[in-house]
Amino acid sequence: MSRSVAWESTFNQIAEVLNRYVQPGEQALLQLVAEESQFTRFNQGRVRQTGQVSDGQLRLTLIGSGRVCDRTLPFTGEKETDWPLIITALAEARQELPQLPEDPFLVMPQGAATSREEYPGQLLEAAAVPEAILTPLAGTDSAGLYAGGRCMRGYADSLGQLHWFETETFTLDYSLFTADGQAVKEVLAGNQWDAAQYDRQIGTCRQFLGLMERSPKAVPRGQYRTYLAPAAVADLVSMFSWGGISEAALRRSGGALRALQQGERQLSPKFHLRENFGRGLVPRFNQWGEVAPTELPLIASGELVNTLISSRTAQEYGLVSNYAAAREHLRAPEISPGTLNEADILKQLDTGLYVSNLHYLNWSDQPKGRITGMTRYACFWVEQGEIVAPIQNLRFDESLYRCFGDCLIDLTNTVVLVPEVGSYEHRALGGAWVPGMLVDDFTYTL
Repeated sequence: MSRSVAWESTFNQIAEVLNRYVQPGEQALLQLVAEESQFTRFNQGRVRQTGQVSDGQLRLTLIGSGRVCDRTLPFTGEKETDWPLIITALAEARQELPQLPEDPFLVMPQGAATSREEYPGQLLEAAAVPEAILTPLAGTDSAGLYAGGRCMRGYADSLGQLHWFETETFTLDYSLFTADGQAVKEVLAGNQWDAAQYDRQIGTCRQFLGLMERSPKAVPRGQYRTYLAPAAVADLVSMFSWGGISEAALRRSGGALRALQQGERQLSPKFHLRENFGRGLVPRFNQWGEVAPTELPLIASGELVNTLISSRTAQEYGLVSNYAAAREHLRAPEISPGTLNEADILKQLDTGLYVSNLHYLNWSDQPKGRITGMTRYACFWVEQGEIVAPIQNLRFDESLYRCFGDCLIDLTNTVVLVPEVGSYEHRALGGAWVPGMLVDDFTYTL
């Protein structure tokens, strides 16, 4: 039996046994996060740290008398080790529960639905990682982190709901540097290692690195035609998860898409955003065991057709839930492609800015949908379809109603995965499938 099968088998056994320990009037929920991952960190052409991680974390939730109590504990996948910890956590939660306030919008698990999704991959063997990554980088000053392996998510409750999600993926987050420390940053991700794709990506990075050696151009503040590469588009779309497309945020008058919802503003008819769980990056079930639809259109032809509505928000405002997560954030965002060919990007840009990455994004005026942030890494000034020079970092302040609306010229005809690469408590899942985007009069303030 492989280690990954043991995780699932032990989780299922514990879920079944736990139900016998739930008292009348109580319900118990179990949520599992587990992984078997290979991490390899490198810089200056050498592996600096490498190792394999097998780790799991279990969250136990006890519900009773309108109250909720949580406990988080380690999960090894060995029933003899994990079961005593769970029983202790259950007893502690039961003792604490009466001391907690009642929750007026408590979401109770319902039904006995089950699901199982598994997405196997073809990843590099651990021993092959250094050569596969470092050989194409030969002759460059580079640094990065490879993380790959199997990630698992599980849900079970005392009503009999049982869900399992398992995926095998990798991310390679890396940068190449000039002699004075300027960087070109890229990310490669997926469930199959593609050496040819990696070589092509490195080739583009080397070209940008050569251009970064030129003297940087100081661009005065103003409005410029701008090409936003997929990584930059993904950063902008991530702001929709910060009180943008959440029904709760919109109901409380702080949502950035309120004007769109009320028909006061409109985005470009070229802009389409949806949740698409069909790519298998993240589980469809949420922390209450509810299973979201495989696809959910959010913005179609520039119009808001759905918001993200959790069952908690549905209870509070008398709505129908579409089984969003509690935070009502994007979990599987995908923007539809346009008609712009990659080979024509600079030609269509003509004169303006080529922006590869953004950072430090935040709302500057959330009710009006204004976002501020900085350009970062390989960003260039372009004249007559030719890259002239790298730029000094700029701050932008722009409304999503302009960049995704009035000023949107076109989107590239392909979409790429910009993955989540976090690994603070565990390896993050998911990412955004996005095209590049050409916009007019993008506003730079400093």
